[in-house]
Amino acid sequence: MKTEQAGLYTREGAQVPLQGVEVTGELLGGHARVRVRQRYRNGESRPVEAVYTFPLPSDGTLSAFSMTCAGRRVEGVVKEREEAFRAYDDAITAGHGAALLDQERPNVFTAQVGNLLPGEETVVEVEFLQAVTAEEGCVRWMLPTLVAPRYIPGAPSGDRTAHGSVDPTNRVPDADRITPPIGNVHYGLRMDLLVDLGREVVVESPSHVITVNREGGTRMRVGFTRGEVSLDRDLVLSLRSSDTSAVFTPLVTHRKDASGPGTFALTVIPDLLSMASAPPKQEVVFVVDVSGSMEGESLPQAKAALRLCLRHLREGDRFNVIAFNSSYRSFQSQPVPFTQRTLEEADRWVAALRADGGTELLEPMQAAVRAAPDGVVVLLTDGQVGNEDEILKAVLAERKTARLYSFGIGTNVSDALLRDMAKQTGGAVEFIHPGERIDDKVVAQFSRALAPRVTDLEVTFDGVEGVELAPTELPPMVDGVPWTLLGRYPTPGAGKVTLRGKSGREPFALTVRVDFPAASDRPAVEKLWAAERIRGWEAAQLTGRRAESMKKRIVELAVAHQIVTRYTSFVVVEERTAERRASGQPETRVIPVNAPAGWAMFDTAKEEAELGALPRTRGIVGKPMAPGMPQGIPVPPPAAAPMPVFAGPARSVVPPSLRRPAAPAPKKVMSAPAPASSKGGFLSKLFGSGGAPPEPQPFADDESLREGASYDTGAYPAIEEDDALFASAEEPAELEAPVELEQEKARRGPGAEALLGRQLANGLWDGPGAGPEPVRQARATALALLELLREGITSSHPLHGAQVKKAVEALLSLASSLTGAPEVAELALGVAWLAAAGPRTRGRIEQAAKPLAGLNGRMGNEVALREHVDALAAR
Repeated sequence: MKTEQAGLYTREGAQVPLQGVEVTGELLGGHARVRVRQRYRNGESRPVEAVYTFPLPSDGTLSAFSMTCAGRRVEGVVKEREEAFRAYDDAITAGHGAALLDQERPNVFTAQVGNLLPGEETVVEVEFLQAVTAEEGCVRWMLPTLVAPRYIPGAPSGDRTAHGSVDPTNRVPDADRITPPIGNVHYGLRMDLLVDLGREVVVESPSHVITVNREGGTRMRVGFTRGEVSLDRDLVLSLRSSDTSAVFTPLVTHRKDASGPGTFALTVIPDLLSMASAPPKQEVVFVVDVSGSMEGESLPQAKAALRLCLRHLREGDRFNVIAFNSSYRSFQSQPVPFTQRTLEEADRWVAALRADGGTELLEPMQAAVRAAPDGVVVLLTDGQVGNEDEILKAVLAERKTARLYSFGIGTNVSDALLRDMAKQTGGAVEFIHPGERIDDKVVAQFSRALAPRVTDLEVTFDGVEGVELAPTELPPMVDGVPWTLLGRYPTPGAGKVTLRGKSGREPFALTVRVDFPAASDRPAVEKLWAAERIRGWEAAQLTGRRAESMKKRIVELAVAHQIVTRYTSFVVVEERTAERRASGQPETRVIPVNAPAGWAMFDTAKEEAELGALPRTRGIVGKPMAPGMPQGIPVPPPAAAPMPVFAGPARSVVPPSLRRPAAPAPKKVMSAPAPASSKGGFLSKLFGSGGAPPEPQPFADDESLREGASYDTGAYPAIEEDDALFASAEEPAELEAPVELEQEKARRGPGAEALLGRQLANGLWDGPGAGPEPVRQARATALALLELLREGITSSHPLHGAQVKKAVEALLSLASSLTGAPEVAELALGVAWLAAAGPRTRGRIEQAAKPLAGLNGRMGNEVALREHVDALAAR
């Protein structure tokens, strides 16, 4: 679409200078080295400052920052944080060009680019290093693309220090730093990634339509099929190997100087399930804070997280729940077996919890560790306690091999105690900030807590030498989770690295052949090594003179390898002379961001989200708030329907009146057909003629705004431009809105939570009708999974994936009991294959389905398989 002037405009007619974003880089072994390139162009007649708040992965290591303008590239310099700001501000005031990169949260960053000259283009590049994740041997890499709106609780408090759309509050003091405005955005995202894991892999994306070009050997280049897409959803890549060997062990090295040491990163992605005869039984005790400070959003979310975690357990596991405030009480006097009866009883007990009283943590923690001395203890609390040393000593005295997983909720948590308990028991700790969901983090961490693991790891080198290893204390090796060892090698050579430990009570050993070359050009490995060394030093938590000495050591290594730490930041200054030197203070242009895909509530308020020119040092004024409305949600224009209110980070409700009409079906649909109506459809077969299940205690989350629904994300016109990464500023590409499948969330049936609430302890569902119980339950489970598939929920779903995995495993175990009902067997295994996201599980399903003629030739062909199971389900 051509306009008289290019770009996005504010209401006052000022241009938004950001023209586009590109992701480039490499996915190598178990790590990614990624560059996010932001291109700015000032279309005004005077200098301006651009302020752009954007996300990076929370587990990324920021390693480089640069600015290119007038054909000149200037590298960023790592300085201590306040010193970096002073250098930036002094440069802008003196008329020079400058850029500053601040970390607001572990996954939220702000780039300030000052004195953008009229008609001039500037490219700012941020580089980060990141470990990739894995599921069932399938490597996954995810990049967030926008800072989504979040609920901001509390009363306005304190002065503004940034340009967000919300004032700081007493509960979120950095609210003005994490709330970029929502706008009708025309800049987009491009991608050019090199993938080389050292072996043949298949690259797929569940989030976008991609093109993969092989460059020889194991190297592949990945981009978007349509060239440019909207920054409105996470970018996800899956890399799977056709060789389903038990252990995936990429090695990446770097050695530039023949006289100096080399650096290596050895990543192991273990398949511990295939090595064990049967998963060990678990003993789990949940400890949940129900003190008065948990009143509000925290306790409902914690209760929802508990219900989700309970459904991770297998029959035969033992569990208990302890609630504490000024005193404590237990669900049962001791851990009980996980059965259908105890699951239902625990659901009712948890639902009845109320917030009141103080925070007496010592006795409940002692009781929890005493009840499961060799198990898993999960603590959820938002409180501060004064007797931290006493609690830590008591817990360590009671435990044998128990691991503690703690979740600190809010900004007033005894973080030192939680960190120490996690570190000294081999567990983990997560801190959940205001505005963040509790259930996401709890469920993800709890899944890892229950996974098979190897502990007490030791490493030996044979034929080669490894020194200055990082981490210095080897962490446990967890099934399916990348485990990386970094270090230096003084001389090149070939040899073996052996890892030894314990898998439960059994010895574990894994030997990997390695080749440390004389020359290798992978500088990212050196930065990863330095970053891991710094993390180890920071974790030492020294005090006094040793702490000052350690800080100096951290800053020295960070500066040497250009790495951002909690003590350092990046700043770039471009010294200017003559006519390129600006005079006066530039006006600030705050960059708006997309509404997240599927969040239809923002369609009516796009114009409200556009910002005008503002002074650089004063920030912006928040939008007017309706009486009683939480901060962070702009009031829509008078003609719009009432704006929905965020009831909290755990539940965001979009009334049907605000949901946009169903979009036409895209050309390429890779998801299930539209759901049948609740009456007479699949749900009526599952729950009877009423067509809907009894209403259970609802989960305290609503996936209507965040589920992984499929989109035809390639539905953006390509930008035709020779030898350039971005569209021309004179002829911007107009990005089409994503075409949403499943006919929007307004057409959903009774809901995923209602179905999941009826899952039995054995992982199956039960349905009406006659016939043997295995046949009846297999059919009911297949029908339930079909409905979940229509909600975009598979085994990789962040909240409900564990329950889907459990159902898939239960159907696999039932397969041999369905020989007398071949159609039910085909339905059950066909749906199980569709619901399973991992190649390992799909391979097992394909083996079980070989005797079934109806599935021959359809496994692996998703469209044909969907048609077949839909036909079977309709009978």
